[in-house]
Amino acid sequence: MTDLTRGHSLETPTTHDLRLWYDEPAGASWLRALPVGNGRLGAMVFGNVDAERFQLNEDTVWAGGPYDSSNSKGADALPEVQRLVFEGRWREAQDLINEAFLGSPVGQLAYQPVGDLRLTFPTPSEVTEYRRQLDLTTATATVDYAADGVRYRREVIASAPDQVVALRLTADTPGAITFSATFDSPQRMNTISPDDATIALDGVSSDMEGVPGSVRFLALARAVTHDGEVSSSGGELRITGADSVTLLISIGTSYVNYQDVSGDCQAVAWAHLRDAEDRPYDELRRRHIADYRELFARTSIDFGRTAAADQPTDVRIQRHATTDDPQLAALLFQYGRYLLISSSRPGTQPANLQGIWNDQLDPPWGSKYTLNINLPMNYWPAGPTNLAECHLPVFDMIEDLSVTGARTAEVQYCARGWVAHHNTDAWRGGSVVDGAFWGMWQTGGAWLSTMIWDHYRFTGDLDFLRSYYPAMKAAAEFFLDSLVEEPGLGWLVTNPSNSPELAHHPDVSVCAGPTMDMQILRDLFGACVSASAILGVDPEFRAHVLATKERLAPLQIGARGNLQEWLHDWVEAESHHRHVSHLYGLHPSNQVTRRDTPELFEAARRTLELRGDAGTGWSLAWKINFWARLEEPERAHELLSELLTPDRLATNMFDLHPPFQIDGNFGATSGIAEMLLHSHNDELHLLPALPAAWPTGAVSGLRGRGGYTVGVAWSDGQADEILIAADHTGRVRVRGRMFAGRHVVLDLTHGDTARTTKADTDLIELDAEEGHTYRAYASGAAME
Repeated sequence: MTDLTRGHSLETPTTHDLRLWYDEPAGASWLRALPVGNGRLGAMVFGNVDAERFQLNEDTVWAGGPYDSSNSKGADALPEVQRLVFEGRWREAQDLINEAFLGSPVGQLAYQPVGDLRLTFPTPSEVTEYRRQLDLTTATATVDYAADGVRYRREVIASAPDQVVALRLTADTPGAITFSATFDSPQRMNTISPDDATIALDGVSSDMEGVPGSVRFLALARAVTHDGEVSSSGGELRITGADSVTLLISIGTSYVNYQDVSGDCQAVAWAHLRDAEDRPYDELRRRHIADYRELFARTSIDFGRTAAADQPTDVRIQRHATTDDPQLAALLFQYGRYLLISSSRPGTQPANLQGIWNDQLDPPWGSKYTLNINLPMNYWPAGPTNLAECHLPVFDMIEDLSVTGARTAEVQYCARGWVAHHNTDAWRGGSVVDGAFWGMWQTGGAWLSTMIWDHYRFTGDLDFLRSYYPAMKAAAEFFLDSLVEEPGLGWLVTNPSNSPELAHHPDVSVCAGPTMDMQILRDLFGACVSASAILGVDPEFRAHVLATKERLAPLQIGARGNLQEWLHDWVEAESHHRHVSHLYGLHPSNQVTRRDTPELFEAARRTLELRGDAGTGWSLAWKINFWARLEEPERAHELLSELLTPDRLATNMFDLHPPFQIDGNFGATSGIAEMLLHSHNDELHLLPALPAAWPTGAVSGLRGRGGYTVGVAWSDGQADEILIAADHTGRVRVRGRMFAGRHVVLDLTHGDTARTTKADTDLIELDAEEGHTYRAYASGAAME
């Protein structure tokens, strides 16, 4: 039996499986390169032998600059738009929104690259034993090969403690390292040599949508070596005959916040470079790994392995549809956690549509923040997979949006509070963009605000809740002012809005009170009620919110047995559309559950059957979560297998919409966690959707809402051992097949039997104490 009290050591043999590896370079393919990041800085490592490329990003390099997106004509147009919607004249309403309600600019601004650092090495006559890899246990990318009788190694880290990307080059023969390095960039830029060991790239972000580019940036690369010759002139760095070299890359920008780009990029870049140079590479590496492992090592997972796991990663992806390779799912799970740690840290920007990795000035969808699914999905793994700190950048964004969105609320809706629609960017634009069909969706800020409450449910952090409650309250105040009564039904609804990106009649999406809006507002209002009570504040506001919540349009079941997507039982214009927004109540919310709302639960299943399994990468990922919540393990696993194919997973395991969207990676990690643990319905449900493909395995370090760290080991599809560590004293409900039979629950901290009560066939109630760990096992199982 696995001893989950100790977890899985990072030095166990399964550690070697937590690597992406390849037996050839990436060449020119960005989707074969390997990502490293420290939350702020990102690099794509290509691993080419003689012409290496490091594609570089910094999370605040965005096109344009500060702007106010609010449209002052909006408030005058709003009553007419609402009248047209209620009269069923949706096309006219949509046209009027396009004419008078869109933000300025109409499109938002893009996340952009810094540029490339290119290394040129002597071309070898022969290369053998080539291997490049990304080790998820240490967050290091390495390239190893032999050439002309010499073994070479490159190692790349992106250090959060020291805020640099560091490249270490070594060889087993003295004096064998010779190369030159230069910067280039698609941005407006200059390259210089500020001293004899450093090169610099000085640039500014691009103009876009009529907004001048205003983010200045400085990238520095300095060679540190104690042997060989180093020189730099004309923007070219040259190293000749070195035994080893450390190349330190530092980037600073002028971005201070969404309304201030007056920062000193030179001071930032040079300060980080000089501080890093004072430390030997071994110390930089040690500090980086210790910092990273404090997050990554919290959660381990094991689905077993077969010989397929011995193949290069690209081969495994190619063969997965016809090969038994359960470990690839575990690798995907941990890769999602790696990407979140690497692209979202306290104090950074939130992970955008591509995390922090992007090589284009005008990337797909601007590589920005899509609020109607993509940004929330990016953070679904944060709570369940024990990465609460990585969630914090979202809450900083919410505070920004509560300022910019307050102006939008005032000038476009004559409302208090704040609003954000379906997209935002580094400048925190909150108005309607891209066009009414996609952008006229009111509840982007509301969805983000529900994440405040969910984060509190995972952490129990009262100071956090107190800090962000004002933003959550203000999000609710907007809807207290802006909701209107549907004249025929009497319910309070949003108007205008849409069910994200889906037409309810040909070419029109604009409507009143779509189901997703009502679900999100039910969650937002419920969170405000609970939070205000916990904090002991705002009793009058609480009463107003409760009364308004009771008047929201309810969930309805349509003639096809499905959950209705709109107030009326319309049939969607695209029956297999990628968005299934009206199942928000199933996941990530808990408004539709098997035991509390069985009729709605069956309607949710019917909805998924009608919508079909096909979808883009992120859509498949959300459906994995849906089927896990429906406790349908084989269906969830089938869709996970669809993700693990070349159509939906690039060679470097980036998820493909296509093109690359990182939300599919994060959604897949969340989906796997949901297959192993549910905590959305005020109980811990162990192995609710365990598929036959994972008959034996173990997971440790998952987090459940309420403040519990959970582990479980299983064999033959049955739990052998369950561990629960409690952050708080109180009664916790624990569900699992183990509890339908004879079982024992021990308090490992006290060393005696725990206090439990049987609450249902497969459900117990455990009286937990703060700081105690509890172990449950079937009474027929042997104890260690």
